[in-house]
Amino acid sequence: MEGEMANGTLEVLLINARRLKDKNFLVKMDPYVLIQYGNQVRWSGVAKGRNPEWNEKFTFNAEYPGGEHHKYKLILRIMDKHKLSCIDDFIGQTTIYVKDLVSMGVEMGQAHLRPTKYRVVLPNQSYAGEISVAVAFTLDV
Repeated sequence: MEGEMANGTLEVLLINARRLKDKNFLVKMDPYVLIQYGNQVRWSGVAKGRNPEWNEKFTFNAEYPGGEHHKYKLILRIMDKHKLSCIDDFIGQTTIYVKDLVSMGVEMGQAHLRPTKYRVVLPNQSYAGEISVAVAFTLDV
């Protein structure tokens, strides 16, 4: 058997987004973010406009070593909430790789990625704005 499994908490601070590409020119955007880490999903509140402010914290259970690589991907999908239809528009997404952060946190007890701007991209990799996020990992004692 390999080394012991370490558990901890991954904390995501969703700060804001800038210059989001608006698909609907008639009504204002109501963006929110769907944050996924492994099989855990969290939703932000709905904000307003192309430069939304959230300042919301989300926590995820994280383990190390976590086996498959996909467990170290933090996926942020920005969506535009529709009041009239059931289907919200996909604005773009960002993927943050946190394997080094988690492994450092396991070693040191905790580790932080200071607030950083990430490109929001569409499936064809075209630019759709940027999102600011800070991430921290704290080892369970």
